[in-house]
Amino acid sequence: MLTTPQIMAMLQGTVLTIQLTVIGIIAGTILGIVLALGRISKSKLLNALTWFYVWVFRGTPLLMQLFIIVYAIPLFTLDILGNPVRLPLLVAAAVTYSLNSAAYLAEIFRAGIQSIDKGQMEASKALGMSYYQAMFKIIIPQAYRRLIPPVGNEIIMLLKDTSLVASIGLFELLRTVNQMSNATGRWFYYIYAAVVYLFLTSIVQLGFDKIEKRYSIYD
Repeated sequence: MLTTPQIMAMLQGTVLTIQLTVIGIIAGTILGIVLALGRISKSKLLNALTWFYVWVFRGTPLLMQLFIIVYAIPLFTLDILGNPVRLPLLVAAAVTYSLNSAAYLAEIFRAGIQSIDKGQMEASKALGMSYYQAMFKIIIPQAYRRLIPPVGNEIIMLLKDTSLVASIGLFELLRTVNQMSNATGRWFYYIYAAVVYLFLTSIVQLGFDKIEKRYSIYD
């Protein structure tokens, strides 16, 4: 059985896991929309810059990105400025997850937007709308229903990947139970952690299933 201090420690670790997931998905969504619009932009420079961003963050391990922001940037700034610039660990983790999720969400948004018939954009322009008016008033409102399943999957992946912050010393859920197991020599703490992860991911899955069913009636 868990003692009260252990329950509180697991609760704190769970809260940190949820915080990182929420921050990462909100900031990632905002940046992902910007990147998606850049990816489909007619500007070659903007298209190239956003493509490069997505290529880098999707093509490198999340753990490496975390290490770069936490460890490499302070060393780089020490060489350039003479003083290391370090972000608080929680801020560094939140920034990393936000930047990483933005790359994946950008591709999800881009695919959703491009799945809408091109005639919708042409009709919008014929009505006198600008590109961005047509995008935000006509195209995106039609595309978001198709984005529900992949966005839900991205949130679940992000939630599970928060366990990587244990490598930089943050006590999220997994590191908390790992410390408990090491201190007591008991294995069952990992079962508690697995149950919590399953509970959280199931909530996300059920929530997005309901949202998908609700909006599918309009298709």
